[in-house]
Amino acid sequence: MSLSPPRWTLDQFTGGAARGIEVFRVERLNEAREDYISHFNEARSAIEDLLELSTDLTTLHQAGRAAVADTGYLEALRYIAAPPVSTDDLETLSGVAERNFDADGQWQDVIATVLALVDTQRFPWLTDNRDPTEAERHAAIISTAAQIASRRILTARANEAKTAQEELVRVALSGSGFTEVPPRVISTLRTAPDSGQFCGESMLGSRKADFAIGLWDDRILAVECKVSNSKVNSVKRIKNDAAVKARLWIQEFGDRLIVPAAVIAGVYHPPNLLSAQRDGLTIWW
Repeated sequence: MSLSPPRWTLDQFTGGAARGIEVFRVERLNEAREDYISHFNEARSAIEDLLELSTDLTTLHQAGRAAVADTGYLEALRYIAAPPVSTDDLETLSGVAERNFDADGQWQDVIATVLALVDTQRFPWLTDNRDPTEAERHAAIISTAAQIASRRILTARANEAKTAQEELVRVALSGSGFTEVPPRVISTLRTAPDSGQFCGESMLGSRKADFAIGLWDDRILAVECKVSNSKVNSVKRIKNDAAVKARLWIQEFGDRLIVPAAVIAGVYHPPNLLSAQRDGLTIWW
């Protein structure tokens, strides 16, 4: 039995990529629309409440403390900007740490930052110093709620796909006789899982691995789980991340002691997979 990891041809990668796209297409087309509708309704309620709290944002500089103190209001507040700002960006731009957003003397800076970035296309009445028309208010609520709901869905997709993929790897390893052990910092192979053991996300040398697996021949199989939703996105996932880690781990531990690998799903460009394989990365769908 060969101990060498599998190596695929471009034709094999092309066939795998075609099957991966078909699976991706089926999953996406059967995605529950109820999730989007639920997020939309929740976001719509939050933006309506924010507008009521702040008299359609015209008194936000006075009522803003309540907005930054409430998680739901704060999300809606971040999305009145164009483009919406993340919590991290809001910290950086306002100079206020998130834990102090509602603190005396600091919440005003947070509100001032958001108002400086407000989307005047969605909220035109703010630049005209007037009350909104019913049509303007309705359009602002609907468009803002749609942005929030879409971002939540995209975030959930990424998190759920990676979690599901990692669980499949965990089940496959357990079904093959491997025992899971706690994650750890692996600075040398002496601190890696023993043969027949594996651990979840751990620092392996200078980079994190989703799984570190002690093979029966005392080598370490380092696995990255990667899900891509487009050929462009796949460059980041496979070439700029997994393949880079593969080269580093081989440099740090040696190609006879470690097997860098990626378990992939979704949409990939076959030549990128072939290139990553040349960099020492073992690939499984």
